[in-house]
Amino acid sequence: MELSRRELLKIGLFSTAALALPAERVARTQLAIDNRLPQSALPAPFTIPFATPPVLAPAGRVGDTDYYNLVQQQRPVEIIPGLQTEIWGYNGITPGPTVVTAKGRKVVMRQICSLPDVHPQLRYNVWTSTHLHGSASLPQYDGYASDVTTPGSFKDYRYPNTQDARTLWYHDHGVHITAENAYMGLAAQYIMHDPHELLLPIPHGPYDLPLILKDAMFAQDGQLVIDDNSESGIFGDVILVNGRPWPLMQVEPRKYRFRVLNASVARSYDLSLDSGEPLTVIGTDGGLMPHPVPCDHVRIGMAERYEVVIDFSAYSPGQRVVMRNASPDNNRDFDTTNVVMAFQVGDHVSSLAFNEIPEDLNPNMGTMGLTPADAVRTRRLRFERGNSQWQINDSTWEDVVNSDYTFSIANPGVNDVEIWELENRSGGWFHPVHIHLVDFKILDRNGQPPEPYEQGPKDVAYVGENETVRVIMRFEHQQGRYMIHCHNLTHEDHDMMTQFQVGPVGRGDDPNDPIDGDPCKDLRDITDLVPRLPEDNSGPGSNSSGSGSSGAGVSVPNVPAAAPQQPRVLGSIKKSVPKKKKRKIKVKAKKRKVKAKKKVKAKRRTPRRRSSGRR
Repeated sequence: MELSRRELLKIGLFSTAALALPAERVARTQLAIDNRLPQSALPAPFTIPFATPPVLAPAGRVGDTDYYNLVQQQRPVEIIPGLQTEIWGYNGITPGPTVVTAKGRKVVMRQICSLPDVHPQLRYNVWTSTHLHGSASLPQYDGYASDVTTPGSFKDYRYPNTQDARTLWYHDHGVHITAENAYMGLAAQYIMHDPHELLLPIPHGPYDLPLILKDAMFAQDGQLVIDDNSESGIFGDVILVNGRPWPLMQVEPRKYRFRVLNASVARSYDLSLDSGEPLTVIGTDGGLMPHPVPCDHVRIGMAERYEVVIDFSAYSPGQRVVMRNASPDNNRDFDTTNVVMAFQVGDHVSSLAFNEIPEDLNPNMGTMGLTPADAVRTRRLRFERGNSQWQINDSTWEDVVNSDYTFSIANPGVNDVEIWELENRSGGWFHPVHIHLVDFKILDRNGQPPEPYEQGPKDVAYVGENETVRVIMRFEHQQGRYMIHCHNLTHEDHDMMTQFQVGPVGRGDDPNDPIDGDPCKDLRDITDLVPRLPEDNSGPGSNSSGSGSSGAGVSVPNVPAAAPQQPRVLGSIKKSVPKKKKRKIKVKAKKRKVKAKKKVKAKRRTPRRRSSGRR
């Protein structure tokens, strides 16, 4: 295993925080792999009860805005029974708490970085950047990779929530260390409702549940094994659903709606039921599809979301239904990765309300109504391995950094419609390509129609081996610079990411600059999250603390509760006040310098340059 200069930067070789030499890091990784927990010590599939992450209550509400407080923390939790695993989680759990909101209600989400200065195993200097994936946020709140927040600092992210109802998720996007940060646990769902979606007779309330898929590998002491397999990706032999290994869910004999998110670093899935019954897809990344599509299987790449309805009334009481994984090509498979979870069908139905799938789901054809004739231009983007780097059109994030963040691979005008041809000429890997800001429609794959389950608005396209995928989109909602990258997070870190710019605003005169627009602040400068009103009114829009479990300002249909599940989540949320650390950062390597931002005490340590990766 050879270390690139990027990795030397990550472990802070030239800083006082670097306590481990490169050879020691290699030795630690190999030792962890050698000490991998054997299959015989893993829990048997379908022996651990299903659970869902808790819903986060707002810290307060003022007018049309809800305020949330999250702390990024390292905590020990029990994932494998009998073992403690150190994870990084939002409020100390993984997946983090679910945020539920409504279209038209703004959200301010305070992210406090209370992580250690140095990663406990890999010894890299730590920073984060939080991306709300699926949101048309302003550039400075989009989780721009080089807009980092260091331990001992915080940032208030502002989300407009102006799009249609959809399943979003928030996760780390810190430059060069996204894969490791996310693998440690920094990921969670964010659900946005709208009046149209809530009036549909599809499952709501206790029958509308997250399924957050992730794979992980554990050492015999319970700690995570982190190996990027020569920059191809981090893979695990344990499939986690909402943080639990191969869980068993008790279900009623009726329809359930599952918001399936692939939160893995590098693994894709091909999901089906062992009974042969269909998975009825009603939603994609960007919200509800125009019409439901029954599918015998659903392939889901990293960061993709599908809303799937399963009808358990077709089964006998006591019957067990297994969700299987027929792994797509170019994953690293184990004997344990061919199943995901199981459902145990009961004999009682608490409610038959919202138990239908109408033929017409979404009348908004703003994205799905686009045709090639609407496009003003076509661009081709090549995703490939070259010069020992992952590249897009022969460029990397290094080119963006070296240009002082001005280099863009595309410059569409505001409200322009464009076709982008996403090309992968290799048979050795696939690339789930994420285009920030926009929803797009998949036109075709190698000239053939898209998969049936892809016939809805998307923001991630699975670009398979030797495949060209054409997508069409309108560049609306915001102006400024946004990222496009492979969502194999190891590929992204090494360096398959670039940016495009919507509109004419330049680096020096952009009030919404992704780095300078609203940088992180030192915890010593923290102020109240929720604004104080001069008078405490009791009517709508008053300054109040939230306590509900269905999200602030969201009126979810009143559906009787389903049969109770087991405890909600592994680990627990603890209200804690992060320590106000005295920052001690000494960076001597020139390659790690970043221009200091005005009025910011927390140093922004984004590496400005990097060398090619492993050869």
